[in-house]
Amino acid sequence: MSDLLAKLFPNHLRTLQARADAALARGGFDHLVIAAGVPRHEFLDDRPAPFVANPHFKHWLPVTKAPGSWIVYSPGNKPKLIYLQPRDYWHVVPEAPAGYWVEHFEIAIIEEAHAAGAHFPKTLEHCAIVGEDNAALGDARPNNPESVLNYLHWHRSYKTDYELAMLRVASKLGARAHRAAEAAFRAGRSEYDINTAYLNAVHETENELPYGNIIALNQHGAILHYTDLNRAPPAHADSFLIDAGANFHGYAADITRTYAAAHAGAFQELIDAVDAAQRGFVHKVRSGQNYADLHVHAHRVLAGILREQDFIRMSPESAVESGVSSAFFPHGLGHMLGLQVHDVAGFQKDETGGSIARPPGHPYLRFTRTLEPRMVTTIEPGIYFIDLLLGELKNKPQARDVNWTKVDAFRRYGGIRIEDDVVCTEGAPENLSRDAFTAAA
Repeated sequence: MSDLLAKLFPNHLRTLQARADAALARGGFDHLVIAAGVPRHEFLDDRPAPFVANPHFKHWLPVTKAPGSWIVYSPGNKPKLIYLQPRDYWHVVPEAPAGYWVEHFEIAIIEEAHAAGAHFPKTLEHCAIVGEDNAALGDARPNNPESVLNYLHWHRSYKTDYELAMLRVASKLGARAHRAAEAAFRAGRSEYDINTAYLNAVHETENELPYGNIIALNQHGAILHYTDLNRAPPAHADSFLIDAGANFHGYAADITRTYAAAHAGAFQELIDAVDAAQRGFVHKVRSGQNYADLHVHAHRVLAGILREQDFIRMSPESAVESGVSSAFFPHGLGHMLGLQVHDVAGFQKDETGGSIARPPGHPYLRFTRTLEPRMVTTIEPGIYFIDLLLGELKNKPQARDVNWTKVDAFRRYGGIRIEDDVVCTEGAPENLSRDAFTAAA
């Protein structure tokens, strides 16, 4: 894998340099300075929160565990990495830079965080400094100029070949761990033990994952961001929803699957219907497809499933227009993916900024742009039986068109979500997640 990344990295870096050149020119700056970041500490304590590198930093190089480090780039010059290797016996000191990427950087090793300032451009007022406020070093304070960030975020939507290779590896790691989690579910394990099986298979700690795993048995599948992890298995495990990812050099996989117990035949039929619909939505990840329109289309299809399986007794169009479909599918169809799980620029109008509004009645959609080649998005439709939302629906006139007997019978299953990471190409989409599951099998 390292040979492939070594081959792809130079073009990736040239692309970033060209984008930085254009962004700096637009903002009237001469230099781009990027902070890796520093850990934040808990309130009234000296305990640091888990460190997460600035995505702009790890966009330039596969380094995710070097707090206090910086990148300085001036157009026409080799990018410079200011790398902090502190004299420290309390914590693990980052290893010296090594690998396929180091030859492309001028590297300065420092032992004290404040020493980075000696390597900054002398004219700080001409620098676009990107980072969190706590990364400030003397007069070098992050200014995060909007014109620069808008340009960089817009173009970060289009992944280089190097980035796509990173995402493929992350998907393979995630698929392997999903297999282990499913096996643990089939063996009757608790949520906590299933999560442990996942971590053992993915070979990453919880802090290294791109987000906290959602490991939900039975009714817990109706809690969209369930992370409590019961230590004891339920008396009867009827269903299992797992939303869990993986991280490879800062790039994220985001995969969700739902499984029924062997005895839950009716619920399996619903899973199969959602799975078929999800594959159809993936097929529409094509250049020129407006994502907000695809989201509304997904509502109609899912409402059709609810009608076909006798959960509702109204037309799919009526279910969408009246908001009934949102009681069963209350979140967005997906989001952009890359260096962050919910990657930037999902609403951005163009490279200068602006925002594309969500369609009315769909407040949780995270992506409203039109798909183009090299964008990576998730496709994650769902059908849930959420007590809060069903209670609200029951008080509306449309409640008469709901088969409450069947709905109530399915509350014990929680819900269904199926999520794949998908690359928009010039032709048919590339399904990173399904390809990874095939390889894992």
